[in-house]
Amino acid sequence: MKLGVIMDPITGINIKKDSTFAMLLAAQNRGWELHYMEQNDLFIHENRVRASTKILSVKDDPSHWFEFGKQSHIELPVLDAVLMRKDPPFDIEYIYTTYILQFAQAEGLLVINDPAGLRDVNEKMFINAFPDCIAPTIVTRNKTHLTEFVNQHKQAVFKP
Repeated sequence: MKLGVIMDPITGINIKKDSTFAMLLAAQNRGWELHYMEQNDLFIHENRVRASTKILSVKDDPSHWFEFGKQSHIELPVLDAVLMRKDPPFDIEYIYTTYILQFAQAEGLLVINDPAGLRDVNEKMFINAFPDCIAPTIVTRNKTHLTEFVNQHKQAVFKP
């Protein structure tokens, strides 16, 4: 099996708590070949989704948790699956990445997490679909509304 992963730079992760690292370690332990990518490694050329990938090996060692092997350009659907594990910011680059991955899906590639789902179900907004499961919540850019909310509830957690 060949597994691709699109993620934040692996140099900056904390392997003790990073779930992407845990998935990569588990896949490698099952004999899967790992292909590492960041968002800027994806592209469409001549109507085919392609990527610059690096073969990745991972180790449960905080001082040396990864090594890159051969780098190559591939058509993304030659992989068996791709994990989309890039943390938002939900910016235009992120949106374009989901569009590219959606084209790869149409070519038969299994993409985990679904690109359309990532666009449509924003983690900070979708929570409002479950009001009985959350604390009092406000979503706004308006400073007056935020101040009123904090004054009413006395404490708040702000997320960009």
